Amino acid sequence: MHSLDNPAWAALCTSQKHLARGQGLALRYDQDHATFATAVGHNYEPLVMLGALVAATGPAIVIEKDPLPPVPGTIVRKHRMGVQMLAEAPMPADPDFAFEELGDADAAQMLALATLTEPGPFFARTHRLGRFIGVRREGRLIAMAGERMRTLGFAEVSGVCTHPDFRGLGLAGRLMRAVAARIVEQGDIPFLHAYADNASAIALYERLGYRHRIDVNVTVLVPA
Repeated sequence: MHSLDNPAWAALCTSQKHLARGQGLALRYDQDHATFATAVGHNYEPLVMLGALVAATGPAIVIEKDPLPPVPGTIVRKHRMGVQMLAEAPMPADPDFAFEELGDADAAQMLALATLTEPGPFFARTHRLGRFIGVRREGRLIAMAGERMRTLGFAEVSGVCTHPDFRGLGLAGRLMRAVAARIVEQGDIPFLHAYADNASAIALYERLGYRHRIDVNVTVLVPA
């Protein structure tokens, strides 16, 4: 099994182990950082542990290659199919593109932009999952992109969003190129996730050098 078949488990057992909550065969991210949960395999024991973890800590998203069987003590609020894409040869960064490093001082603006544009789950400390960069106009954060799940050899490009007033300028693509270039510089391969029916986003990612690796099941679990 490829480590990215269950990316959250791979990340929480390696590079992002410090953010893992739970124990044994089921883990989840600290809720201030991300809402992903995971179990190692679909046997009875890990599924029971996953259900207990969701019951104790609240709703969670499971992303993995195989369909998730019923998890004791939970209800499936939503299920959608997604795609996982790799960029083994991403489009190089634009050397003339100016961006800023983002950090704790920018957290409020980052959360506000993500809340407005909904690039995916984004919380108070999501920006600490990896390196984020952004573009400002007159002091206002108008676009950003960064890293989310990270495991040995791979880093996920995520949090890509642009304020509606500034769409159509190519900011998202340029930011993604910069993020991917930095991931490659440190010897890792960029990957990302998208919903399978988001044709426009997938087309953009393909232009940036990403290629389909697997279909993934995206399942939102809530306590029963």
